[in-house]
Amino acid sequence: MKQIFTFGLHRTQRNLTLPDILANKANGIKMTQATASNGDEAAAVQAAGIDMVGLTSDLVEEVRAAAPYIYLIAAIDAEVAITDDEVLKEAYRCVIAGADHIYTMRSPKTVEMLSREDISVHGHVGLVPRKSVRTGGLRALGKTADEAISILEDIKRLESAGAVSVEVECVAHEAMAMITKHTSLVTHAIGSGANADVIFMFTEDICGELEKPPRHAKAFCDLKPLKAALQDERIRGLGAYKAAVSSGQFPTEDISISMTKGEQEKLAEALDKFTGET
Repeated sequence: MKQIFTFGLHRTQRNLTLPDILANKANGIKMTQATASNGDEAAAVQAAGIDMVGLTSDLVEEVRAAAPYIYLIAAIDAEVAITDDEVLKEAYRCVIAGADHIYTMRSPKTVEMLSREDISVHGHVGLVPRKSVRTGGLRALGKTADEAISILEDIKRLESAGAVSVEVECVAHEAMAMITKHTSLVTHAIGSGANADVIFMFTEDICGELEKPPRHAKAFCDLKPLKAALQDERIRGLGAYKAAVSSGQFPTEDISISMTKGEQEKLAEALDKFTGET
């Protein structure tokens, strides 16, 4: 663990700092990234020893509270911040709250703006789902030399703008291997094979939560039956609650608040007077 201060001047520890990540890239040490959609998932990701956690910017406070030491990448979604001023404000809010890195799918101009503030920036190339209408739909990329060069050119633009890392999604694994060797950026592969600095997968895919996971995913456990059993038990409990209320069996006096001794009679007298007056 490394001792650090956050942007918010909170003294704490981190499993990794940026120089550690860059040294791992230089030394060929593979790293891992998963996601968190709530504090419980974040705590599990940290406890499992995953190197980095990715999440949307609205979850920074919850995730940081649950997983105080893991390297955290906060994604500023398109609908959260639009103008440069909004993006910068949201980025500062995130790093002050404990984020270590900011993800953006925006242009190199935005990346440069953030990097000038010494904020570590994470870009996105290859299949960028929100931009898939511009790239021919949800499809693999980098299957031809021309496409692979185009992806590398995108990475170089991010590199020149001051990014320190990049998500490379659904790119041919051979192209990924060659691209990684030609950039100083830390490459995070999702659906792009094993030849990147960081292997990234969504926690819901790792834990087998989806009926139809993406092609590139592999489940390392099976939470589907447990989630189904949890939902069944939730419905059973809610149904029993409704039935107990309808039958008058809940709430019972033993869990209800009682008036002080003698006060009920006084209230009855007061009510008689009150209703008589009205």
